Amino acid sequence: MAQEQISIRQQGSVNIGRPRKYSVIFHNDDFTTMDFVVKVLKDVFYKSEVEAVSIMMDVHKKGVGVVGSYPYDLALTKKDRAIEMAREEGFPLRITVQPI
Repeated sequence: MAQEQISIRQQGSVNIGRPRKYSVIFHNDDFTTMDFVVKVLKDVFYKSEVEAVSIMMDVHKKGVGVVGSYPYDLALTKKDRAIEMAREEGFPLRITVQPI
């Protein structure tokens, strides 16, 4: 019995680069307390007291505050955890994730 040789040839290249980053953005509302926003920023996003207060003041004065930029999965995980904390406390905190 004759043996057949099979050759497989792959074409193309894979471009591997840095993962795309996404901004996590807090939105102002009339019910979520400033102290709670600072707590979430410190506990979930690991911001210092000074950073957390600065971001919270942006949210309060400008209506939105950019918390940081993260890979997509991490941005969603942090957003979900922060919203979960807010709902447990009865706050309607709104957070969005947007591509940079």
